[in-house]
Amino acid sequence: AFANAPVGVNFLVAGLAYSQGGLATEGSSPIEDAEIDMQSGVLAYARTLDVWGKSGKFDVIWPYSHLSGSAMVDGQRRERRITGSNDPRFRFSVNFYGAPALSLQDFASYQQDLIIGASVQVSAPLGQYDEDKLVNHGNNRWYIKPVFGISKALGAFTFELSSGATFYSRNDAFFGGQTLEQEPLSSTQLHVTYRLGNGIWAAMSGTYDYGGRTKVDGVRSEEAIDNLRLGATLALPVDRNNSIKLYASSGVRTSLGNDFDLARVAWQNRWGGGL
Repeated sequence: AFANAPVGVNFLVAGLAYSQGGLATEGSSPIEDAEIDMQSGVLAYARTLDVWGKSGKFDVIWPYSHLSGSAMVDGQRRERRITGSNDPRFRFSVNFYGAPALSLQDFASYQQDLIIGASVQVSAPLGQYDEDKLVNHGNNRWYIKPVFGISKALGAFTFELSSGATFYSRNDAFFGGQTLEQEPLSSTQLHVTYRLGNGIWAAMSGTYDYGGRTKVDGVRSEEAIDNLRLGATLALPVDRNNSIKLYASSGVRTSLGNDFDLARVAWQNRWGGGL
C-alpha cells in the first residue's frame, strides 16, 4: 500500500486462488470439524494519484468464489456448496513522507529511502449472504480499516511494517436472525522484499491479527482472535507492461476464524502515466 510509482499509472490485476483448510470456532459454536475448499477469481484495479504533491493510490478489489465443504453441526455431518461474489473492498492510500508525486521521467532517477504513509480501506456488504447459514462469501456488514505504515529500503532489500485496526458495523441478520457485533480487530504486517534484478523480486510476509471479540444477541464471546499467518510472493516480469505474481500463505496459529493454506497466481497489466 505504501510503495511509490509514477503518477497516473493504472493497474489491472486478474488472479486465481485456491484455499483449503478448516474453521476454528469457539467451544459454544454448533459447528465442529469443518473442512472447506474454495476457488476464487479476483479482479482488481488501481490508479496512482497526485495528492497535493504526495504520491497516492486508489484501488478496488472484488473476488468471486466457489466454496464447498462439510462440518459437524449439532452432531450431524452437513455439506455446504455456494458460488457467488465476495464483499468488494475499496482503498485510498497516501504517502506523507519520502515519496513525492513524480512523473515517469522524474521517477526514473528516484531512489527510495524511508517512506511513511497511511491508507483507509472500506468493505461494502454486497457479497453473497444467507442469514440461515454460518459460512458465506459475504459478511452482511460494513467495515472500515485505517492503516499506518513505514517502508525502508536498504540496498536490494525493502522492509515494510504496517499496523491498523478494522472497525465493523452491526450485522442484524446473523445465523438465524441473531445480531452480531464485533470489537475492533487489530492487525500488524511485516514484509521483507528482495530485488533480484531485471524486474524480478521476492518477498516474505507475516500477518498477526488480534482482538475482534464478538457479541451475539448481547452475549459476549469468551475468546478473542489471536492468529498468525506467513506468506511468500514471487513477481516475474513479462514485458514493460505485464507481470505475473505467484503467492502462497499458511496459518501458523489460528485461535478463531478461517484456518487455511492458500495458493494464488495473478497477472498484472499497467498502462498510462507515460508508459
